[in-house]
Parts: sequence; structure tokens; C-alpha cells
Amino acid sequence: MTTTDPLPPWRALLRGAREREGRAPQARWLQLATVAVDGTPRVRTLVFRGWAGPTALDLLTDGRSAKPAELTHQPAVELCWLLPRARSQFRLRGSLQTLSLEQERRERERHWQMLSPGGRALWGWPPPGEPFDPEADFPEQLPDGSAIPDHFQLLRIALSQVELLELMGHPHRRRCWRESTGWAEELLNP
Repeated sequence: MTTTDPLPPWRALLRGAREREGRAPQARWLQLATVAVDGTPRVRTLVFRGWAGPTALDLLTDGRSAKPAELTHQPAVELCWLLPRARSQFRLRGSLQTLSLEQERRERERHWQMLSPGGRALWGWPPPGEPFDPEADFPEQLPDGSAIPDHFQLLRIALSQVELLELMGHPHRRRCWRESTGWAEELLNP
């Protein structure tokens, strides 16, 4: 799909659910499930950074973490986006999208500029998962104009399936949309 393609029907439902969350920061948090190189599952919370077309979304990660190796080994992922005020759980299935070097450079630059100095600071911290050093520098801000660290990595996820579980009413309501069916809605048992 290109950015001129119409939005799939689940996008309006996700937007509405996010709007019901108001300005709560957790409305941008979703859980990313990957498969580690040893075949075991991994789940962590990331921040939604925006849409990259009708069915692709952007996340950011530290390239020194385990996620890049996991995604190289197995690019298929599932995201869970729980929006408690809306009582909605979206399950987004897809895979890491490969970008051209120029597109990746542009998109990394765009996302870096959109971060606040405090948001950029995370990429100035020591490598994640290594033993804690109380003497290490954990900057609180990286000011505008700071160079983009090599380990500042964009994860663009191209979605192929979306499920919505609405956690209200009796019984709960569950729906599914698949790219392979032109995003036609399918009702499922909750």
C-alpha cells in the first residue's frame, strides 16, 4: 500500500480508542513480541511513533539491545496495544519492513528531530542490559543539534493482520482483519 491508499477499517477504530485514552502517556505504549535467537519468546514495551502509511507503523529502539538481532533472525512480530479506558485490546501482526539506505537515513533523521531533548537522552545512556555502573553517565537531555547515534534505530512494522478485542458487554466482541482478504472484517468468538 502507498500513503494514498485508503485507510483500512480498523484504523478508525484504533484512532477512536486512542482518543478515549486522552493525553495519557500510556496510550502510546504497546508491547512488542519477538522470538529470540535461541527460540524463546521476548516481550517489551515500546512507544508508538506514528504511522508510515495506512498499514505500517514506526517504533524506535536502541540498536545495542537484543531486538535488532532477534528481528534479523525472525522479522515476524506481534504487537499488543491495550487501551484500558476504551476497554480495547488491539493485536497487530506483521513483520519488520526493510527500507532503502536513503529512506532509512531520512526517516531516522525525521524521528530524531521529533524527539524532545529528554526523549533523545535515552540514546546517550550506556548500552541496555549491561551491568549497571553507578559512575556511568546517564544524561537527562541531548539538545537540539546533537548527532544521531549509530544505535538509534527505526523499526518500521508492516502489518498483515489486526484483531480487536473489545472488553465490554457480554459477551466481549472480537473482530479480525487480514491484508490477504483486503482487510474484510471477520467476527470471532472472544
